[in-house]
Amino acid sequence: MEGMEIERKFTVKKLPDNLESYPSHRIEQAYLNTNPVIRVRKQDEEYYLTYKGKGLFAREEYNLPLNKESYYHLREKSDGNTISKRRYLIPIESSSLTIELDVFDEPLAPLVIAEVEFSTEEEANAFLPPEWFDEDVTYDHRYHNSNLI
Repeated sequence: MEGMEIERKFTVKKLPDNLESYPSHRIEQAYLNTNPVIRVRKQDEEYYLTYKGKGLFAREEYNLPLNKESYYHLREKSDGNTISKRRYLIPIESSSLTIELDVFDEPLAPLVIAEVEFSTEEEANAFLPPEWFDEDVTYDHRYHNSNLI
């Protein structure tokens, strides 16, 4: 995915009852820089280098493929903790949107964050979160992965 990332982030009141029924990915990511964000990520058995521009709600994002050796080489140069989490992909009924529900491992557990990515800012602003979402933390720096390290 290249171009603009438009997303909103939420804390959650409770996890969905049938969480294990949804597809999920094992994610590990480390940060080489936080302003701009330069990150390496292992998602299952795929590896990426990501650049993210400034912004909390809408910002540039570019993903480049890495091989396993490059990922582990760059991870060694990262700042702070490596983040580990399971991401569940939960479709939103009556729309083409998907909730990316991140359940973090230690040392960040029991943190859980729900993210929804949008095609346009208008779509993002019109979004009505499901009942099990809690606080909208889109503009709260503390909940961005680059600050969790």
